[in-house]
Amino acid sequence: MRKIPTNLPQEIEIKIELLRQVNSQEECLQKAYELLIKKYHGNRLKTLTHFFELFSRSLEELWARDGFMHCTNLNWLLRTLLVRSGHFTEHDITAHWTLLWYVSPHQYLRVTMKDGRRVNVDTWAHTYGIPFGDYAHGFHAYGNSSS
Repeated sequence: MRKIPTNLPQEIEIKIELLRQVNSQEECLQKAYELLIKKYHGNRLKTLTHFFELFSRSLEELWARDGFMHCTNLNWLLRTLLVRSGHFTEHDITAHWTLLWYVSPHQYLRVTMKDGRRVNVDTWAHTYGIPFGDYAHGFHAYGNSSS
């Protein structure tokens, strides 16, 4: 997984400060998830047609965008928000790979809470009806939304 940078854009720092002020890990995770799904979304067609965006190395560049984002980039943003909030460590967050339609690689995160629960988080798949706590995999990848 990509490293979380020490220097972040001011816009991200402002969001992190809001996350620091929440009372629980659960609330922090939910708010970070909601923040990202309001700003970004997955799109199966754009995953192919915007392949070059997969290799973006700047959080500032990613944050400046709205709309489509690759799952790996969304996960980098989410990890950054969670870890820098102080509610989570990097060891609490693991990346997992699965296949959509059994052919397309897809990454989601699994977050371990202080009480030992593990929460799957797939911001990319929210667009396709996959709820918080679940992740896209196999044919369980595209709810009722179209691409």
